[in-house]
Amino acid sequence: MFIQRALLTLILLPFAIFVIVKGDWYFFLFMSAIILVGSVEYSRLLGRLGWRIPIGILGPAVLLQLIAGQWPQLGLGEPALAISLMVAMAFCLWSYEKRESKTVPADWLAMMAGILFLGWLGSHFFRLRGLSDMGWQWTLLAMLSTWMADSAAYVVGKFLTGNVLGRHKLSPRLSPNKTIEGYLGGVVFGTSVTVIVAASIDFPVVVAMFLGLIVSILSPLGDLGISLLKREADVKDSGALFFQHGGALDRTDSLVWSVTLAYYLALLVG
Repeated sequence: MFIQRALLTLILLPFAIFVIVKGDWYFFLFMSAIILVGSVEYSRLLGRLGWRIPIGILGPAVLLQLIAGQWPQLGLGEPALAISLMVAMAFCLWSYEKRESKTVPADWLAMMAGILFLGWLGSHFFRLRGLSDMGWQWTLLAMLSTWMADSAAYVVGKFLTGNVLGRHKLSPRLSPNKTIEGYLGGVVFGTSVTVIVAASIDFPVVVAMFLGLIVSILSPLGDLGISLLKREADVKDSGALFFQHGGALDRTDSLVWSVTLAYYLALLVG
């Protein structure tokens, strides 16, 4: 499995870097497709929990947020979010009246969570890439830091499994294979790679160090959040879009937080 994961990474990583650097429609179509597939996986995942999240409601609401993020000049941001949440509420009220579901309160909250998680947070892929100053550099570093931290955590955790240093579980209930040692290795490696790449593309190294640390430390929470849903639904992966790497939701659960954190850090440092 390790070799298969490594080979798939070597194939997908150059293509991902290409669309990040190219931006515009290349990046929008690529990331939107992945996020929308993730929306389907989210709907099915919660369906296994007995909750009703129609993709016919969730999908368009998520896409509307992504469009608002890609083209902020349209002024769709807040209105699109408000309308999406209201439509979700209206559907759930109708569902309750028609006795279409026995879990309407959970359906409502889960649908709003999906719109915010996949749509609003997901729109930050395009908000970050659309920055007028070093947009592709910020996007590349945020995503690369997440990938490298995740890969290093996997490798370090796997290498130390069975040793004294590899027995400290990070989150035994949510993700039994994750270790504190792997997590720390991911933080160190993810930040280091971020700094090295930043220096090679004329990006401020000190800012890159902060970005790498913030992303490497906090983005794994996104992975654990989706792990909670998968654990309750009794599934290993959200899907099989990326074969051994799991589904679209598995690959974006940390990234949506990374690009969001990077976007507001970019605004903070100007």
